[in-house]
Amino acid sequence: MTPKTAKQRKTQIVVVGGGAAGLELATRLGAHYGREHFDIILVEKNRTHIWKPLLHEVAAGSLDANLDEVGYRSHGHAFGYRFFYGVMEGLDIDSRHVLIAPILDEDGGEIMGRHSIRYDYLVLAVGSVSNDFGTKGVAQHCIFLDSRLQADRFRTKLLNYCLRVSRTLTQDPQADANVRVDIVGGGATGVELAAELYNAAVALRHYGLEVFDESRLKVTLIEAGPRILPQLPEKLAMAAHKELEALGVRVLTGEQVVEATNEGMITRSGELIKADLRVWAAGVKGPDVLAHLGLETTANNQLVVRPTLQTSRDERIFAIGDCAYFVPAGQTGPVPPRAQAAHQMANTAYHNIRSLISEKPLKQFVYRDHGSLVSLSHFSTVGSLMGNLIGGRMAIEGRLARLVYLSLYRMHLIAIHGWFKGIALILLGHVNQVIRPRLKLH
Repeated sequence: MTPKTAKQRKTQIVVVGGGAAGLELATRLGAHYGREHFDIILVEKNRTHIWKPLLHEVAAGSLDANLDEVGYRSHGHAFGYRFFYGVMEGLDIDSRHVLIAPILDEDGGEIMGRHSIRYDYLVLAVGSVSNDFGTKGVAQHCIFLDSRLQADRFRTKLLNYCLRVSRTLTQDPQADANVRVDIVGGGATGVELAAELYNAAVALRHYGLEVFDESRLKVTLIEAGPRILPQLPEKLAMAAHKELEALGVRVLTGEQVVEATNEGMITRSGELIKADLRVWAAGVKGPDVLAHLGLETTANNQLVVRPTLQTSRDERIFAIGDCAYFVPAGQTGPVPPRAQAAHQMANTAYHNIRSLISEKPLKQFVYRDHGSLVSLSHFSTVGSLMGNLIGGRMAIEGRLARLVYLSLYRMHLIAIHGWFKGIALILLGHVNQVIRPRLKLH
C-alpha cells in the first residue's frame, strides 16, 4: 500500500453498537488495520461496556459493574479504534453517512448537535431490546433489563424496598412485610434474575439488615409457555424449575400476562399478582430505528442478512448479533439471540470485511450451537453442551456446568483484551471475589 497523500482519504469502517459483537469486531479491526490508512469508528450510546449476560447480577447487586465495565475511550486508544458517544437515528445510504441524534445532558441541554459520520463500510451491531408485544401498561409500570442504566435502576429500587421492610420489622417483628417481585418471562434472563435475587437477599443480613432474610422476598416468575427455559432439554428445565421453587420462587407456566399495573400483573385467567417491582423479560426485538433505515427488516425489526452477513439491500452494510436475522440452510428458525452467536458473527464479519476490502471471496456464516447454560446464582447451574457439533446434546448440571458458564465470560474478556490482559483480569476477578463486598449497596 502506497503512503497516504494529502488528497487520499482514510478508509472508514463504522461499527454501530458496542455490545459483545460490536466491541469484539471493532477491537479486531482496529488491531489489524491500525490508524495510518484506516479509521475504525465505534458508535455507542453508552460510555462503558458491560457484558449483557451479566446484567441480572448487576440488577441484584451481586456484581459491581464499576469493577467489570470496559471504558470505550481507553479501550479504543489501546486497540486502534475511535469511540463516538451517540445514538444512531438514521442512515443516508446514497451518500454513505450514519446520522447521529443530538446529544443532551441530564438537564436537556445540547452537548452536541445532530451530525453525521461518513462510512465506507458499515456494521450494525445494535443488539436487541425487550419486546412487550404491545401488552397494556408494560412500558409504564415495568422495568426492562436491556442496559446497565436499567439494571442500576432496578437495584436501587430493590434496596429501597428491602430497607423499608427491614425498618418495619425492626419496629414490629411480627409485621407481614415483604418485598414482592414479579418477573415476566421464563427464559434465561428471568430465571437467572429470580435465583440471583435470593442470593442477594441472603447476603443483605451481613450489611446492616439483620432482620431481613430471604423469607421476606416473594418472587413470582410468570411464563406464557408450557415450561420455563424452552431452549434447554425438558429434563434440565424441570430441574431448574424445582430448584427455583426450593428457593421460594413461585413459578407459573402457561399463564399469559395481559396487563401491567402499579399494583402488579394481571393474567389472562384474571389473577392480579401483586408486586412492588415488575420486570419484563419475555421477548426481544430489534430497536425501532432499524425499521426506518431503508434496509430489509422483519416484523421484529431485525435486519435481514445474506449468508455473508451483508444486509440484503446493501453489500457495504453488515449486521451482526441480536439485530441480525439469518436462517441457516436446513434450519426452520433464525440464529438465536445469544452471546455465542454474537461472537461467531463478529468473527465472520471481520473476515468478510477484510476480504471485501482486498477483493477476495467472502465466506458464509456457519452457526455452531455449542449449547445453552443457565446459572441459578451459586445455588446451581444447568445446561446442555455441544449442540450440533456432535449431532446431540450432553446435559450437565452442578459444578461442571458452573465452570463452563463462567468460562464464557472469560472467553469474552480474552476476545476484547487479548490473552495477557484477559488472563490478568480473570485472576483479578478471583481476588475481588475475596476482598470486595458480596453486594453493591450504593
